[in-house]
Amino acid sequence: MNRDCSAPFVALAFAAVAAAGCPGKLGGQQGHAPVQPIAFSHAVHAGLYEIDCQYCHAGAERSRHAGVPAAGVCLNCHSKVKTDAPEIRKLTAFVTSDQPVPWMKVHRLPDFAFFSHASHVSAGLACQGCHGQVQQMTRVEQQETMTMGWCLRCHREVRDEERDAPPPLATLAMNRMDTVTKAPARHLQPPTDCSACHR
Repeated sequence: MNRDCSAPFVALAFAAVAAAGCPGKLGGQQGHAPVQPIAFSHAVHAGLYEIDCQYCHAGAERSRHAGVPAAGVCLNCHSKVKTDAPEIRKLTAFVTSDQPVPWMKVHRLPDFAFFSHASHVSAGLACQGCHGQVQQMTRVEQQETMTMGWCLRCHREVRDEERDAPPPLATLAMNRMDTVTKAPARHLQPPTDCSACHR
């Protein structure tokens, strides 16, 4: 008697993937707010103390990825401030053991979709436009769907509003030196063609 055992094996494999915390379909993670290895509060740091997003996420202005800071950046303050707090002790333990903090990713786009933080930041878009009111979040949560339709809607709205981008940082010093000649305005024309995001 020769029975095919592949069906139960496949069902077991799918159950194992689901139990392992597979977040489901991409773009379907609205509300995703994983517990982090250190209970970092954006409400305290970005909200109460008004620390600029790019102090910690320095890659946002010049890279595809905003990045997360090395734990040493946190110690710029926390080597002196609240050093005995349990979460700061965890942070210090990562630094002294020369280990990165294993932060859990909150916002995730599919690999086939190209996205650059730099192009959005240089266009003057606020972080909150995509990430929600992070400065009010104790634990960061994905608030938007981040689907293709959601992105295209924003691109079309910006085009329809005929917004100007802020001057590039390199032109700011030039603008201060010469009050007659200013850098020309850059009109935002976010792309809506497929190849802009599917490269």
